Amino acid sequence: MRKAVAAARVSASSGMIVGAAYWTAFRPRSQIFGAFPYRGPTREKVVALTFDDGPNEPYTSRLLDVLDQRGVKATFFQVGRCAERFPSCTRRVVESGHLLGNHSYSHSFTSYVRQPRQRSEIRRTQETLQSIAGVTPALYRPPWLCHWPWVLDTVVDHGLQVVSGTFGHPLEVFQPPGRMMAAAAARGVRPGSIVIMHDGREARGGPRAQSVAAVGPMIDRLADQGYAFTTVDRLLGVAPYLS
Repeated sequence: MRKAVAAARVSASSGMIVGAAYWTAFRPRSQIFGAFPYRGPTREKVVALTFDDGPNEPYTSRLLDVLDQRGVKATFFQVGRCAERFPSCTRRVVESGHLLGNHSYSHSFTSYVRQPRQRSEIRRTQETLQSIAGVTPALYRPPWLCHWPWVLDTVVDHGLQVVSGTFGHPLEVFQPPGRMMAAAAARGVRPGSIVIMHDGREARGGPRAQSVAAVGPMIDRLADQGYAFTTVDRLLGVAPYLS
């Protein structure tokens, strides 16, 4: 009986340690392992809208239409495999004046087991985006915001700036009504915020109609509050692309 109780305590303690380590490594605002900027150093009412996991048609093109109609420039952290699937959409991001960032090649959680430093995931996407759009991103957002020390070291080794942010809506994956997501995202914005939304889902794509529907109302709400919009490179004062 005593052995069983002791084993249970060890198991519970181990679970707590693993849980704490996981939360620390994936929490958007955690700075324990190194700089992981989730907002810009400004008190001005300026915000950077970012979109992850694309391109994913037809939703990315619809999103670009909304942004173009309102004259807003955003930052797109794209998955290499998705860019290969929809190359014309990736090119449109750059041609429309938006910023293109690296969001890994496969967006696969198991890739962190096979290659915890993520070297080929970063390098392969750099090569893919350069081949498709003619630019080499200087910004990198790791999948699930995983920022273990060895991942951050690899990002630095590639001369990239890692970027975090604040999720526009915690349940976006389930696609709640667009106006609900717009209201929640707008309420969470502060001067210098980097807002994270999604035009895809990992490397699999999938429906993002409500995310697209949220963007216009969100922009309108923030504009009414006096906010201006910018891209992540300008907000953080870093280079947009590698030369």
